[in-house]
Parts: sequence; structure tokens; C-alpha cells
Amino acid sequence: MAEAGVDISSSRTTALHQPREDHSPSPSPCSAQEAVEAGPCDLVTVPARQGLEAVDILRLRDGVGPVLHDGECDTLGFLVPPGTADAWDVPGSACTQSHGRGFPADPPPIAGTGWLVAPEAAFSEATDPAVLRAALGEAARTIAAVDRCR
Repeated sequence: MAEAGVDISSSRTTALHQPREDHSPSPSPCSAQEAVEAGPCDLVTVPARQGLEAVDILRLRDGVGPVLHDGECDTLGFLVPPGTADAWDVPGSACTQSHGRGFPADPPPIAGTGWLVAPEAAFSEATDPAVLRAALGEAARTIAAVDRCR
């Protein structure tokens, strides 16, 4: 989800997977309307396979916020409330801050991306970080179980 030359030094990651663009928070709360108009959300990026599992889990629990996918379908990006990047520590993912950049709904906020779950179709204004953390963990366990059965 990043363009060449984008500085991701402010991202917090615990894996080799790096986000494709740098995002950072503003002090205001993140709502779907704000994500459409101003976008003060942080962005959690994960590999697509784990992200798709997590989206399914979150949809079942009515907890999914807006979600982006990159053009190559390698990663998914979950919009989360600003400030999430300060404490994000989920292995295999990265959380970056928006630095106040806007996230318009159409076209999606980052070149080469599209909405998997558009802001107007999301169950929540932004995905709750604790709920996302749990869904990503459950998704990782599901993927590991499937892979063991092969």
C-alpha cells in the first residue's frame, strides 16, 4: 500500500511485514464519516490471508470497520482509532500513523488500493484494536490448523 520512497520509520512493527504507506493519527476520534472526509485513523496492515480470515471473524461479530486491500492482494489494512500505533505489538502485522492525512472514500486513500469493506458498509466507525488483536490471533490459529492438515 505504499509508494516508492515513503518513509515508514514511524511505524511500529514486530514482523518482517512492512506497511506499504505511512499513516499517523490526529487527536480527534475516528469515525466512518471522518475516515471518509478527514481520515485521522491509524492503519493496521496484515498479510492478506490472515486479514481475510480476520475480516470474516469480525463480520460475524459485527465488529469490522473500514478495510483496504492493495492492488496485488498481498495485504489488507484495517482502519483503527488514532493512537493505536503507539502500543501495537501484534506479530506479523504493522500499525502506522496517518499524520493527519485524509482518507477519502472514493477513490480509496492510497494509490493502488481498493475498499474491501468501505466506510459506509462497515459495522463500526473503526475497528476496535482489542477486537482486531483477538481476531488476528484467532485467524492465525485457524490458518496454522489448516496448514497442519495439508
